[in-house]
Amino acid sequence: MSIPDLKHMKRALSLARKGMGKTSPNPAVGCVIVKDGVVIGEGWHKKAGGPHAEIFALEMAGTAARNADVYVTLEPCCHSGKTPPCSEALIAAGVKRVFAAMADPNSKVNGNGFRALEKAGIITECGLMEDEARALNLAFIKHVTTGLPYVIYKCAMTLDGKIATFTGESRWISGAESRRFVHRLRSRCDGVMVGVDTIIADDPQLTVRHVRGKNPWRIIVDSTLRTPESVNVLSESLAQKTIIATTEQNPRVHLRYLQRGVSILVCRERNGKVDMEDMLKQLGERNIQSILLEGGSRVAGEALKQGLIDECIFFYAPKVIGSDGFSPLAITGISSMDKALIFTDVSVQKAGPDIIITARPEQPCLQA
Repeated sequence: MSIPDLKHMKRALSLARKGMGKTSPNPAVGCVIVKDGVVIGEGWHKKAGGPHAEIFALEMAGTAARNADVYVTLEPCCHSGKTPPCSEALIAAGVKRVFAAMADPNSKVNGNGFRALEKAGIITECGLMEDEARALNLAFIKHVTTGLPYVIYKCAMTLDGKIATFTGESRWISGAESRRFVHRLRSRCDGVMVGVDTIIADDPQLTVRHVRGKNPWRIIVDSTLRTPESVNVLSESLAQKTIIATTEQNPRVHLRYLQRGVSILVCRERNGKVDMEDMLKQLGERNIQSILLEGGSRVAGEALKQGLIDECIFFYAPKVIGSDGFSPLAITGISSMDKALIFTDVSVQKAGPDIIITARPEQPCLQA
C-alpha cells in the first residue's frame, strides 16, 4: 500500500459519499482511474437504475483507460441487472489493475467480479481502506446478507434523560442544528418509523423539510389500527408513501386506510403486539434497506430488546425536566448493573448547544 494508492482510494471514497442516500437498494460506490500518476477519470453511482461509478469514470477516461489503474470502493459487479456488468466494461477498456476497497457481499458477485477480471489478465487487489468503505454501506451490507433493514434509533432528550414533560410535550427539546441533522438522516434513509402513540400525540409529518433531500417511506407500528384518519401522514399528499404495520387481519378494517392510498403490512403477533422482526423482514422484502426509528419508547424498547437496532443516536439538550418526564426506552426488569444493556463504538459531537452521542448496542441485547 503506497501513499498514492491511499490518496486515490480516499478520493474514490469521497466520491462514493456523494451518492449516499440516493442509490438504495444499490450501494454507494466511487471510482477513480489513474494513469502515470494522473487522474484521468472519476465517477460515482448517482441513483438506482443508473450507470455505476466505473462506467462514469471510464467514459471520462475514454481510450486513455487502457493500461490504467482503477480505484473503486466496491468489487466491480459481474451480473446484469438494470445495467450491464462493470467487470466487462473494465475488461473491454483494457485497464491494467483494479484496487477495490472491499468485496461485494451480494451473493451474485462475492468474488466473481475479481475472478472475471483476473481471468482477463487484470491484476486485482482488495482491502485498501476496507473499514471506511464498509462504513459507507452499512445498510446495503446488512440488507444483502440478512434481508433485514439497518435500523438507527434516534432520540432527543434532556440532560436528565427525558423525551417529554409529564404532559407529553416534547417540542422542541433539541435545537435547530439538531433538527437539521435529523432531517439529513431522514433524507438518507429509506424509511422513518414511529409508533401509533407518537402519531396520536404529536401528529408528525415525517418528511424532509430542513434540508434538501428525498422523503422516506413513513412507517407506523400500529398493532390494532388506532391511527386516526385525520393525521398528517394520511393526508392526500403523504398517504401514498405511508405504511401501517399491524396485526389486524380484517380486510374491512384495512379498507378505510387503503382507500387513502396507505399500504397495510400484516405482521405476526408477538405478546399481543406487532412482531418487530417479522415486520422488518417484510419491509426488507420491499427493498427498504435503512430505517430511522424515531419513537416512541415502547416501539424502541421492544426493538432494542429483540436485538434489532443497529445504531443509536442520542441528542442531549442542555435542559432538565425532572422525574415526572417520559423516558426514551420502555424497558423494565433490569435489577442490577450486570444486566444493563451495553453499548460500544461510542462517539461524541456537537450540534449547536446540543451533544450528540452515537453508539451501537451489543447483540443480542436482552432475552425478550
